[in-house]
Amino acid sequence: MSFAITQSCCVDASCVAACPVNCIHPAPGEPDFGSTDMLFVDPRACIDCGACAEVCPVDAVFPVENLVGPLREYAEVNAEYYAGKDAPAALAGSPLFHAWDPVRFDRVLPADFPRLDVAVVGSGPAAMYAVEDLLLHTTAHVTIIDRLTEPGGLVRFGVAPDHASTKQIGEHFARYHDHHRVRMRLGVEVGRDVTAPDLARQYDAVIYAVGAAESRDLGVPGEDLPGNLASTTVVGWYNGHPDVPADTVDLSGPRVVVVGTGNVSLDIARVLAAAPANLSGVAPGALAALRRSAVREVVLLGRRGPRDAAWTRGELLGLLRRDDLEVVVDDHDPRVADEIAAATTTETASLLRDVPLLSGAGEPSSRRRVVLRFHAAPAEIVGSGHVGGMRLGNGDVIEAGVVIRAIGHRGREVPGLPFDPSSGTVPHVEGRVQDRPGTYVVGWIKRGASGGIGANRADAAETIASLIADGAAGVLGAGASRNPVTRALGRLARR
Repeated sequence: MSFAITQSCCVDASCVAACPVNCIHPAPGEPDFGSTDMLFVDPRACIDCGACAEVCPVDAVFPVENLVGPLREYAEVNAEYYAGKDAPAALAGSPLFHAWDPVRFDRVLPADFPRLDVAVVGSGPAAMYAVEDLLLHTTAHVTIIDRLTEPGGLVRFGVAPDHASTKQIGEHFARYHDHHRVRMRLGVEVGRDVTAPDLARQYDAVIYAVGAAESRDLGVPGEDLPGNLASTTVVGWYNGHPDVPADTVDLSGPRVVVVGTGNVSLDIARVLAAAPANLSGVAPGALAALRRSAVREVVLLGRRGPRDAAWTRGELLGLLRRDDLEVVVDDHDPRVADEIAAATTTETASLLRDVPLLSGAGEPSSRRRVVLRFHAAPAEIVGSGHVGGMRLGNGDVIEAGVVIRAIGHRGREVPGLPFDPSSGTVPHVEGRVQDRPGTYVVGWIKRGASGGIGANRADAAETIASLIADGAAGVLGAGASRNPVTRALGRLARR
């Protein structure tokens, strides 16, 4: 019996390297790698060894016979990826093993290289993959700097609280916090407590992994009304982010509108509509508000059709299989039903074929409800002194007490670094910041807000390869351990 990869896959490809028979794809270097929301085990080639399950940092891999409840469908999801593809060579009688490359040590600094002191700004996945790479391939001493007093970044404050398996990767990263070559400097903000030029002078190299903290605006009238919230605010609210008070999200009205059809919009809809007793990991203040909530309906708006929705198959399945809420598709536009019917079995939209169609507001439901409304372009947020609803391009008005925009993120300018406002990123070449020798970027501030947690592994590897090459070429400084800025950071920080 083969293994299967499930919803919480982080795509960092640890399983690919562990698999002895090369049956997990898409693998790094293959055209599809980085474009799929998860990796897939080929059931025709899997030898049931379990090596992939042992190394998975988020416990996403299970024997097919152990898949229960909503996870059962992932046996088919894995098999579908290989439908129509040629059978592996091993099934034709020839060996199916990795083609091992010659041993190379080109990502290691020379043995006589002086001590390297590196500052990493941020403590989320991108930062920690970079830290891991530095510790494994160099003798560098690393100082992790974060403006918050609790490390973790996106894993701690950006992943839905009921996605416990995804959050487990934080435990993998946390083991480096106490590494003998790592110092944690929490509660220290670049631009407030220390400047980018200061860090550049005091460390041999500085890596910025500050993510994409800004939610994109809708660009419609009424966005200044109270009750119009960014997805980052709402996600931070239910995760207990210290910058977001417990009373930030007003749940006194019967309906909430969420604009966007990505995974974050599904997370928000699920948390707001699910029975509080069935939620786990929600911050105490937010959980208390959810228990008092008057919300009966969450409407997700998509500008385009169901086949263009950006949410992944696993996340949509997770919503559709809940028994504490109902999911319906608003059929206000005749194109919607036709587009769902036309979706192929490999398209995520095909999962909506069994979802009930709802005309307009529909009949009241005995359960909380999530409504998926496509071909619904926001035109204006309406209200007098507070959000009262959303006017659509066709003139319809959906009454709501809260509007949440979940249409993507962008990076925020770091004082002292170049910044491209059009992309929300720091200009770079292979992670090297433009015109700033010894300064590097990783993660969303480097490539834009795309890709999940695991995508940061390859991203960090590229940046660290550039850093190591610069060190070997003599571009980096001559050690900063004697410099007083680290003592100043120590006075500012908690640990």
